[in-house]
Amino acid sequence: MSVRWPRLLTPTQLSQIIKKQKNPLTALQLFNEAKSMYPSYCHNGPIYATMISILGTSGRISEMKEVIDQMKNDSCECKDTVFVAAIKTYSRAGLVNEAYSFFKHIPEFNCVNWTQSFNTILEIMVNESRFDDARHLFLENSFRWEVSSRIRSLNLFMHALCIKGRSDIALQVFQEMDYQNCYPERETYRILMKGLCKDVRLNEAIHLLYSMFWRISQKGSGEDIAVYRILLNALCDNGQVEKAEEILGKILRKGLKAPSKFRHRLDLSQCSDVEDVESIKRLINEALIQGGIPSLASYSAMAIDLYNESRISEANKVLQQMQQRRFRPTASMYEAKMAALCREGEADEAVKVLEIEMVEANCVPTIKLYNIVLRGLCEGGKSTFAVGFLRKISKQVGCVANKETYSTLVDGLCREGKFVEASRVLEEMLIKSYRPCLETYNVLIRGLCSVGRQYEALMWVEEMISEGNLPEHSVWNSLVASVCCNMTNFEVSCDAYNQLRSS
Repeated sequence: MSVRWPRLLTPTQLSQIIKKQKNPLTALQLFNEAKSMYPSYCHNGPIYATMISILGTSGRISEMKEVIDQMKNDSCECKDTVFVAAIKTYSRAGLVNEAYSFFKHIPEFNCVNWTQSFNTILEIMVNESRFDDARHLFLENSFRWEVSSRIRSLNLFMHALCIKGRSDIALQVFQEMDYQNCYPERETYRILMKGLCKDVRLNEAIHLLYSMFWRISQKGSGEDIAVYRILLNALCDNGQVEKAEEILGKILRKGLKAPSKFRHRLDLSQCSDVEDVESIKRLINEALIQGGIPSLASYSAMAIDLYNESRISEANKVLQQMQQRRFRPTASMYEAKMAALCREGEADEAVKVLEIEMVEANCVPTIKLYNIVLRGLCEGGKSTFAVGFLRKISKQVGCVANKETYSTLVDGLCREGKFVEASRVLEEMLIKSYRPCLETYNVLIRGLCSVGRQYEALMWVEEMISEGNLPEHSVWNSLVASVCCNMTNFEVSCDAYNQLRSS
């Protein structure tokens, strides 16, 4: 291990050194050696965070645990994000009990605010349907001074209850928020409105709407349209079209604060003349847009909602209307549009949006937008075409391919049996210092063996070992079988044999 140590070591320098190491165990060794080599040196919170992140990402749970204990013993000040990373690592490894136990010991660390950790473990407990544990966690920790906000945790509870069909209890939680000194936000209303409408508790949903009018809709925000639509659609689906028409009028007046000149232009009576529910919903959507004061927020909320529901043609009309009114579509709207197109198997159309429509709208693509399109192309069996976007991304200022970009391409190429091309993309991924997951290595090595590329397969085995990992037994079997079928390449056969002995 050849490392050029500085004359005086700082935590920032040590962080740079260990980040350059391929093998997380090598990084850990350097981390531990630093104190003995520099008697006056002390680890701080950021260097612990770096080391814990490296070990957690590589799945080195026991080593990560040791470093966390060391951090506790040093009593250095640490940030909440360190605990969040550790909790998520335990969860990914299926060690939910360990994550739960670890959170309970957070008060032993020198951390003044662990709101994010609290919300993270609570979300994990809810997702695992461990509601009793989640309830105990909330009661034990929600009023601690280290937890600065309870609104997200209460939203999580209401969401879980609504999924279980207990929107009545979720409504009780909502009504208790005042006593908890919590102020409901738009997401709170969206969660509860969706739950009540799903359980056909429409009277409670209407009263919730009235509460929303005076609590968060006082200024007439267009973003509230997403919540209004949930109730209006539910009324239509349950045959209460006249009630929907009545509520729509109140939404325009009290929710969106629409001036009378806008409201008077609408002819809501035509809703009663239409028998098709979907047509009525379309008329209501148009009324929500045309009846209020035109704004980017209202157009955006409506379009994103429609794209998420895969009602692409209706959403496209909203997009056209906003452009006619000189509003420029946002990147989030295009993200929703391209995701909807890819879900419908129309990745080619998503490419046109990226290359033509966004250019005409003067909207600069983000790496998130590129990743949506690449995923759609790869799922549609067009991975080779998707690889061509890497060059386009590199030429765009302010847009850099990330780990998700490369992982999507490598996995897509492997699914199509194009292992040699996948090998090239993975090589570029490593040059950019992004590490793939173990499954990616295993699939690629098996694939290269299946197409007779034993040398490349062996090189990737060596890369895995250099990172402190070992291939699965099935990978070794594939490599040996492939080599034995091609004994003419004697050097590769010997190398494979030596790798097997040393591993």
